[in-house]
Formats: sequence, structure tokens, C-alpha cells
Amino acid sequence: MSDSINITEKKYKKLVLQVSQSGFKYGCFDTLSDSLLFIKSVGFDNYPKTANVTDHYWKAFVDNSELTKNYDEVTVIHENSLNTFVPQQLFDEDLLGSYLQYNTQVFETDFFAFDELPNCAINNVYIPFVNINNFLIDQFGPFVYKSASSILVSKLMELSKNRDDKQVYTHFYSGKFEIVVLQNQKLLLYNSFDYKTKEDFLYYLLFTAEQLNLNPETFKLYMLGAISEEHEIYKFAYKYVRDIALLDVSDEMQKNNLTKAENLEHYILLQS
Repeated sequence: MSDSINITEKKYKKLVLQVSQSGFKYGCFDTLSDSLLFIKSVGFDNYPKTANVTDHYWKAFVDNSELTKNYDEVTVIHENSLNTFVPQQLFDEDLLGSYLQYNTQVFETDFFAFDELPNCAINNVYIPFVNINNFLIDQFGPFVYKSASSILVSKLMELSKNRDDKQVYTHFYSGKFEIVVLQNQKLLLYNSFDYKTKEDFLYYLLFTAEQLNLNPETFKLYMLGAISEEHEIYKFAYKYVRDIALLDVSDEMQKNNLTKAENLEHYILLQS
């Protein structure tokens, strides 16, 4: 009897939220057809100023009725740069904070989490937004959460399989970008940077290339996220890097009704 009740109560819907301090995006998926039903972004720029970001989330839930419905599954993706990748052989779950102290300011009150990336034998140690998690638990109950960088690196790792050349990927979002360098499912480098100008971006890109002995005349650069061929950063980089292209998302476009630009911008959420 209980099994039959559970089946009749299932909505066959999955909600994915990609959260940050400045806003969030969310998408609903049909779990039977594994298809996207809709995707939406919410920014906090026009919201009343408050010291508590969860006030913004509360207002967004009031304004967006889809967020108050019932879902069989809820996944939360934390979008920030408070993370570091650790090889499995060097990983100790009791030392999470010590891994992060070398590239971010760590406090005794911080909560640490990690995602396993089994396809590349590394773990991603990160600091999730505890206050946002607590708010969402009140709304949905238990849910799965992970770092956005875990999804990005794991998916790009798949794309690098059987490729002996070194590929450089840059992912853009909210005044930041990430650089991922891969070679046949090996993570050679991951880093994230704040930037304001196209010159900032080019400096970090070429500095990274120099550290890895990558020649701008020969290495392949793929861009994804909030970027297009018309963007000033793309055009500027094209002057200095010979082989540059947007990431191929043609397979993703066959699975949903989104444009190429939307598939690039929402790449992480769509891969979750």
C-alpha cells in the first residue's frame, strides 16, 4: 500500500537551483523524459538593500510560484570561488579546512564540504552558503547540494577523453571567470579570477598559459558561460590566441529548446 501511495504522489519533477550571493537561477526537469521544462534567472540588483541575503531569497520565493511547488528531487548548486581540488591520494576528510587555507581566508566558524569526482580521482573541497542552505531546507526539506566547479570540471573532463593535446577552457559568470586546463581526463590546472576589463582577463589567461608552457599560437581555447562571439572579451582574446572557439553545445541544443547562447550561459545547471 505504501509503495502505491508513493507512486501516485510522485510529481516526476526535479528542481535545480544554482545559488549565489547576488542572485540565483533555477530550472525544472521532467524526470521521466529527462527533459528541461523551464529555466529562469533571478537577480538581486533591484531588490531592497539588506545585510541578510536570505531576505532576498524569501522575496524571490514569494514572487516566483514555481519555487513553492512540490518536487520529487531538489539539487542546489553553490556558485562561488571558495574551493580547491585535492587529489584522492592526498585527501583526508578530517583536514578540509587546511586545504582551503592556502587560497582563501578561512575562519573557525566556516563549514566545509567536498564533492567526489570519481572520473578523475580528485575531490573538490569548498565552503557552501550555509545560510542559503538553511533557508532552502525550510522550504524543501533535505536536498542534494554540490559545488558548481565540481559539475564544470567533471563534465569538461569527459570531453577531454582520448585527447592528448592540452585544452584550455574559460567559464564566465558574474564578474568572474574560471580557467580549466585538461589533457586526456587529467586536471592540469583549475583557478578562478575576478575581472573588470578585457585586459584583466587576457592578463590572467596568458599568465596561466606561460606557467604551463602553453603557446598562444597552438593551444586550443574554448569559452563558455556568459560569453558570445560578439562579446568584447572574445574579440579581444582572438587577437592574441590563434585557436579560439565557443564550446560546442550542439548535443545539448538537441535536448532542449534553448538557444546556443542560453546553453552556454546555463551550462552548469543543465549538466546537473
